[in-house]
Amino acid sequence: MPNKDRIRALLKSIETGDPEPISVVNEGKYIQHNPQTHEGSEGLAALFKRLSQTNPKVNIVRAFEDGDFVFAHTEYDFSRRNIGFEVFRFDQGQAVEHWDNIQPRLGPNLSGHDMVGGPTGARDLEQTEDNRSTVRDFVQTVLIARQVERLDDWITQGAFTEHNPHLTDDLTGLVQHISDKSAVGYHHMHRILAEGDFVLTVCEGSRNGQHSALYDLFRLSEGRIVEHWDTVEKVAPASEWKNDNGKF
Repeated sequence: MPNKDRIRALLKSIETGDPEPISVVNEGKYIQHNPQTHEGSEGLAALFKRLSQTNPKVNIVRAFEDGDFVFAHTEYDFSRRNIGFEVFRFDQGQAVEHWDNIQPRLGPNLSGHDMVGGPTGARDLEQTEDNRSTVRDFVQTVLIARQVERLDDWITQGAFTEHNPHLTDDLTGLVQHISDKSAVGYHHMHRILAEGDFVLTVCEGSRNGQHSALYDLFRLSEGRIVEHWDTVEKVAPASEWKNDNGKF
């Protein structure tokens, strides 16, 4: 079974309480990068069993595989509805490290798109590395260096679908958003993962002056960025962390 399908089963077991999919995780080596999670304080089987009794809803919208990494786009309905990205690193057939980025579900936006809609399966697998390179250049040039005048090097007006709940398909709003240093800032790209026409970037930056993690998922077609989803999560101060592994 592909690792991405094993992760689908793992995440779904939060809803079902089934302990079998948890065997994909090597709990003895597992490194947890969610700062709000106590590491090693409770076994995953016990945790998921407890969570399942609260009647949660878990939907793995899309999942992808890139070498030793699996990245998934998810929606959760626990006490509130959230959208998340989950990233797992595998070693010798088991998941040994985990990162995530979660925000409340908002929207749909004024273009009528919600935070998880759109295509879900990877295509154009032979274009994976070209698409990874394209998105890396876009993020470094437009989002980090703020060379917004070069946006149309990667995105075409009228051929772009935006799922951010605060933006629309109109690139004018995206340019204004990127240009507003008080609203959002991309400072460093920590990771870029890809499968086919989907590419995920993990960046550190700020939103409204707060230290934040910015996860962006892009879909490409014929070398152009044609669709975008994201989550932004405030990074809690280190004094509030429940483990010492760091958000990134």
